[in-house]
Parts: sequence; structure tokens; C-alpha cells
Amino acid sequence: MRLQLGYVPLCDAAPLIAAHELGFARAEGLELDLTAEPSWATLRDRLALGHLDGAHMLAPLALASRLSLSGPPSDLIVPMQLSVNGNAITLSRSLWAAMAPESERPGDVARAFAREAEARRAAGRPLTLGTVHPFSCHSYQLRLFAEAGGLDPGAFRTVVVPPQYSVETLARGLVDGFCAGAPWNDVAVAAGHGRIAVLGSALAPDAPEKVLAVSERLDGTILPLVRAVARAGRWCADPDNRTELAHRLARRSYLDLDEAIVGLSLPGGAPAPAATGAALGFGAAIQEPRFADARWLLAQMQAARQVVDPTGFEAAIPTVYRPDLYRVAADDL
Repeated sequence: MRLQLGYVPLCDAAPLIAAHELGFARAEGLELDLTAEPSWATLRDRLALGHLDGAHMLAPLALASRLSLSGPPSDLIVPMQLSVNGNAITLSRSLWAAMAPESERPGDVARAFAREAEARRAAGRPLTLGTVHPFSCHSYQLRLFAEAGGLDPGAFRTVVVPPQYSVETLARGLVDGFCAGAPWNDVAVAAGHGRIAVLGSALAPDAPEKVLAVSERLDGTILPLVRAVARAGRWCADPDNRTELAHRLARRSYLDLDEAIVGLSLPGGAPAPAATGAALGFGAAIQEPRFADARWLLAQMQAARQVVDPTGFEAAIPTVYRPDLYRVAADDL
């Protein structure tokens, strides 16, 4: 069975890439055709319209797509979570210097950012920060960062920038900072364009980040796909595999980056001070999709004014998040 799966070039696409590269999919009788999508909106639309069978997808966007809050009507379901953590807020070096935080503790950094953001707004030059999509933990982490400093999120502008273009956008001065996933924060630091201000995991620890989203029409193919990707995710979680995983992700066909930078955020990579992004979480401990996570995402949507009242959507969570499918697949692992 041949499946078309989409992803956006990020380290947390690793379980899909490893499932293809290392034969986990083939062992389940599947051939995966992986396509790098230019943006999350494009991936969402191609999945909803049936051009993709499944995808590596932002957890909030998967929920929003199925609940008709974003994009075309969709039949997608979430039988598995792929990752947690990996996001960071990176600011331009000039903005960091102007902020001059008292320390690198998240609270001090947030307060310094709030002071500078208010000053820029008062001067008629509001700050602009990039986010990967409105329905993303990145957008919610930007809001949480502002609130941690006592700042109204309306004090700065947000624009959507696909993660793979975030460093270029920062380098050209089109944004003052961005929130994106690994490896793009580390790329900005290595290129001398940015300074990691705060890790997403400090703002929302172990928030659901990426999920495996698939069309319901796959039916009997869903369980073999979940088994393949789950095995691959568990392989990615093993620190002993970090070097090989970084080498494969860094290839031109995937991230096309220096594998040393790619490896920083993988399990077993460098520690996570302000100089590097938080290590991604893969593997068995996080793979089952949880209703509690979906409810948390709906609460973030409400706080972002993307939904007025999440209560009406909560009843639909079991039609989207399918831990029952994951459990059946996991029994065979």
C-alpha cells in the first residue's frame, strides 16, 4: 500500500522520516511518499482535500481543521502524538541588547521584553514577531510569554512565517523575533542573527506539539501506519540513535542543514540552556493522544479568541483524538 504523507521541514517530523528511511513502514507493507510542504496552511488544505493521506501536523491545527475552525472541511483524525517540546522564542540580537534583562530566567526576560515592547508601541514602532500558524502552540506560547511579563499581547504584531523561512525573515529585519520549532532557533543562533530568549517548554511544559493526522478513509491502513510510525518514534527517542537520526534529517531531501545543528535538539543532544532549543520528546511515553491535551488546546484557542466558548467543541474531541486506535496498534509493538 502506497501512502502520500506530508510534513513541514522540522526535527519533529523525525518519526515519519525514520519510518520511511529505516524500513519500519515497509515492514508493515507500506510504501511512504513523503512531501515537504511549504507551509502549515498548505499542508492543512492538501490533507483536507485528499491530496495527502496523512501528515505530521500541528496539534492545535489538526483539531481546528476537523472542527471546521480552520480551512476546508476535513475528515482527519489523530491516532497518535508525535512529539512534545522543541519550540523557542528567538529575538534579534539588537532587540535582546535593548531589553538588557536582569538575568536569563524566563520571568526576567519576559519583563524586559514587556518594557521594550511598551516603549516601542508608545513610540509608534510596535514590535513584530513571527509565528508559524495562528492555530499553533507557538502562537499560544507567544501569548504566554507576553502575559508572563505583564504585557497585553496586543502590544506587538504577529505575522505568520513558515518555520523554514523564520531565520531569513529575522535576518532581513522583517520581524523582531519569532517562535518556531527545532532546528530553526539553533540555526538563527549559529548564523549570528538571533538570541534564544525563552524555551517553549518553560512557558507550557510538554505541551502537545505535533501529531500524526490521517484521513478516516484510510480505514484498515491506519493501524499499520500507526505501528510503523510508533516504532520509528521510539527509535528516535533513544539517545544512542541521535547521531544517525541527525545525519538522516540533515540530508538535502529533508532539512538540508548542518547535522551538528540538527542534532542539538534531538534526544541525547546538548543540554538546553538559553543558547539552544529544548530537546524534543519522542517515544512511547507521549504517543497516545490524550483528551486532556485536546481540552488544553481548546482552552488556548479560547484565550486567543479563536473560539468564544470551547464547551460545544469538547463533545467532539473523541471524534478527532483516537486513543483507541493507538492502543490497538500499541498492543502489537
